[in-house]
This record gives sequence, structure tokens and C-alpha cells, in this order.
Amino acid sequence: MPHTAYEEKVLQELREWQQQMQRDPTLLNHLARGMQQKLNSYIPEKVHQAITAAIKQMIRAVLFGARHTTGNAFAHATLELQEGVVRDRIDFYKKTAAAEGGITGAGGILLGLADFPLLMGIKLKMLFDIAALYGHSVEDYRERIYLLHIFQLAFSGQQQRREVYLQMLDWETQKLHLPEDIHQFDWRTFQQEYRDYIDLAKMAQLIPIIGAPVGAVVNYKLLQKLGTTAMNAYRMRWKEQSTLNLLSPPDHPAL
Repeated sequence: MPHTAYEEKVLQELREWQQQMQRDPTLLNHLARGMQQKLNSYIPEKVHQAITAAIKQMIRAVLFGARHTTGNAFAHATLELQEGVVRDRIDFYKKTAAAEGGITGAGGILLGLADFPLLMGIKLKMLFDIAALYGHSVEDYRERIYLLHIFQLAFSGQQQRREVYLQMLDWETQKLHLPEDIHQFDWRTFQQEYRDYIDLAKMAQLIPIIGAPVGAVVNYKLLQKLGTTAMNAYRMRWKEQSTLNLLSPPDHPAL
């Protein structure tokens, strides 16, 4: 079945995005990563373990809670219709995150620190909604792992981004080899890459006077980046599924 004009446009955008995901890290990427690793080496191991445990528990709580507040999978709609609704949801969450960032940024250091778990919850809830709108049920544990991979794609250094991207290719096959226990997920790398990615931008949110506008703008842009990443990640699965459908022989009724 030939692609529609909209689907052809999507495939072109997807190809460009996939090329970005597979790029080699630049010299600047290497320098920034080396600097962050040096800084992380000064942090005591007990602190790293405490942060990893806190983020793990926080995300697991959101992953469990959000699946009970997410609507039914939006299956059997055209890709164009699905993505129209997805864009509306992304816009809603961008505005929500901007408002939250402005409020916590205006509240000084204590409220600024509270922004971290609040923003994490907004991001993950948006991913749940996007998954459902593309027709994927988040009741499936493996779909929630896919959400964490999307999160890593959006908020990791280029080297880690490439590695995660390769794990997401041919997901229908990859997911069959996932561990059954979410505890086996690499939480240490997850939290460290995320912190390294957003630390500089979010630290400015703690500065008096400029904290509110910085918090609003940074949160808005972080949600935009996550939304774009999620759309392309699910487009990749749409393309793979379309290919599988073409290769699969049609079912014939028994004679």
C-alpha cells in the first residue's frame, strides 16, 4: 500500500532524525563528557548510590501511578490523525512545565530544588500519553522500558544516545530479550546522564530574580525536546511495523 503525502513527509523527517542519533560524538562532546566525568569523580560513591536510589524509586512510582491515569491506546487511527493529537498533548505539557518552572524558579533555592521531581513527573506523564496515542498500551512492562529509552535518547550525551538508539532498533525483537525485573535496568547510567545533561541549565533556575524566567524557558524547551524525540521513536516503530506487515503473507480463510 503506497504511503500518503503526510507519511512520506514523516519518513523524510525520521531519516534525518535517525542520522542525528547515529552521529559520532564531536570533539566538544568528548571535552564536555570528560569534564562531567571528572566532576562526578569528586562526588563520594555513597552520594552517587543515594541519588541513583532516589531517582529509581521516584521514576518507578511515576511509572506505576501514571499507567493508571493514562487513557486507552489510540490504535487503528491514521498516523496523521494520531500525530495531530500528539502535538496537542505536547503543547499542553510544555505549557504546564513552563508554568511549573516559573513558579519554582521564583521561589528561590528550596522551591527550585522541588522542580526536579515535579518536572520528572510531567515528562513521564507526557510520555505515557504519547505512547497511548500511538496505539501502545503502557500496561505492558516492556512499553514502560521503551519510555525510559526515549527519555535517555532525549537527555544523554551523544555516545550514550547512540548506544540507546541501537537498543531501540527492531524493538519487536529486542523487547523479547528484556529482563523481567525493572530493577535490572541501568539506573546509575540513567541518572548520571540525565543530571549531566540538564545540570547547567537548571542551576541557573536557583539564581534569585532570573530564576523564574529561566525556569519557564528551560522547562518549555526540555519538554519540546522530549516530545520531538518521542514522536520520532514511535515513528520508527510505525515504520518497522509497516515493513513487517508488507513482508507478512495475508491471511486466507480456510476453504
